[in-house]
Amino acid sequence: MVSPVIFWFRRDLRLSDNPALCDAVRQGEGSLVAVFVIDPALAASVGPARGAYLSETLRALDASLEGRLVVRRGDPAAELSDVARATGARQVIATEDFAPAGRSRDARVREALGRVGITTTFLDSPYVVRPGTVRTKTGTPCKVFTPFRRGWESEPLAEPLARVTGVTWVGAPSVDVSDVRDVVARRRPEYFADLPDDVPRFDARVGEEGARATLEEFLAHVDAYADTRNLPGVEGTSRLSAHLHLGTIHPRQVLAATNGPSRGAEVFRSEICWREFYADVLFHHPESTRRELQPAMAHLRVDRDAAARERFQRWARGETGYPLVDAGMRQLLEEGWMHNRVRMVCASFLVKHLHLDWRWGAEWFMWRLVDGDVASNQHGWQWAAGTGTDASPFHRIFNPTLQGERFDPEGLYVRRYVRELADVAAPQCLQPGAGEGLLAPTGYVAPMIDAATERTDALARFHEARDVARSSSSMGRVG
Repeated sequence: MVSPVIFWFRRDLRLSDNPALCDAVRQGEGSLVAVFVIDPALAASVGPARGAYLSETLRALDASLEGRLVVRRGDPAAELSDVARATGARQVIATEDFAPAGRSRDARVREALGRVGITTTFLDSPYVVRPGTVRTKTGTPCKVFTPFRRGWESEPLAEPLARVTGVTWVGAPSVDVSDVRDVVARRRPEYFADLPDDVPRFDARVGEEGARATLEEFLAHVDAYADTRNLPGVEGTSRLSAHLHLGTIHPRQVLAATNGPSRGAEVFRSEICWREFYADVLFHHPESTRRELQPAMAHLRVDRDAAARERFQRWARGETGYPLVDAGMRQLLEEGWMHNRVRMVCASFLVKHLHLDWRWGAEWFMWRLVDGDVASNQHGWQWAAGTGTDASPFHRIFNPTLQGERFDPEGLYVRRYVRELADVAAPQCLQPGAGEGLLAPTGYVAPMIDAATERTDALARFHEARDVARSSSSMGRVG
């Protein structure tokens, strides 16, 4: 009789188009132990939003496994070894991880399990193209998006696999999926102070079925995506980011479903490619989660004093007095999600108008987002801050008022989330302080800064950083 195989679920919480799971079914001749390990070492930096979303997603996965998902809490090597002893399994199969912490963990697990005679195999990828695959013509990693996209599009695209069937799920002692909430929110930075830790009202369509329903809804308006994706007041985006992060749907499946000739479908596929580009950058530059990819920008002077922390608090609470920024930050607090155009505006405001460290903003986003993905989040922030690969130039400073007038001209988005302005018509509702002195009191806050003044200061700091970098480089050559 063949021993059951342990399938270690991680960022692939689905039964369809899961090549590693299909291989486990073959190796175990249909007898599998489905395991998810809550690793305190990794979960401690997960905020309440992602923790709650993961918990609900695991409940959905457990239901699809006839209630046989084995959830363990502790060091993955020890927990998997214990499950193997309980079930007689001698093999662990999982989808490969490419994030720095995940790669380090997997190396430790493989070595530890090997010492007790258990083989560990990592297959496939959470991405269409395995990070590290696409290279320039000279064989080096791509530093900018356009050549990466050309190489990415030239890679063969596999057809999505059918849902696994005919599996006998072998049980083992398990903790409740709610245990994931007990180990999150343990590494709260001091500059968060008393910012909210509540669980946001996230989209209830979780799990594989939720992902499929979300995709089907998006397909109804994907052809208009190129025109609507930047308009936060309308439902023009896919809302698939959290599903892609946890693997309740694979990007192969998304690309197969959006493989149409329309301009909207083409632009959407480009966004999938951006996600894979950022994963590739992280694969080659694991330090980029915390360090500027453009070394000269490490010299940019940022504020860190008590006043800076107070400015950060107001930004995070959506109390800056700039309506589009405040609408975005309040959407993040309420829903654990923010429209991508508004994410860029909010990030630019923090770095270039408030003169704060991009890492502060990136950490707050990861704390509150249900779709918090380290590659997309950190590199999106580096793009906005002008510090990363393929970065927007630092002197491209989003004017939050003009951005509102251009992308939310009727104030639909602003008036939805800045409730003090719900009855204030556009364009007044888009102005700093909602047109201070022009309206009857609304209860909305006055602008905390003058955007034009702070823009000038930001550019001065940029030129200062560039001069310091040039000076340092010259000294290095002389030395």
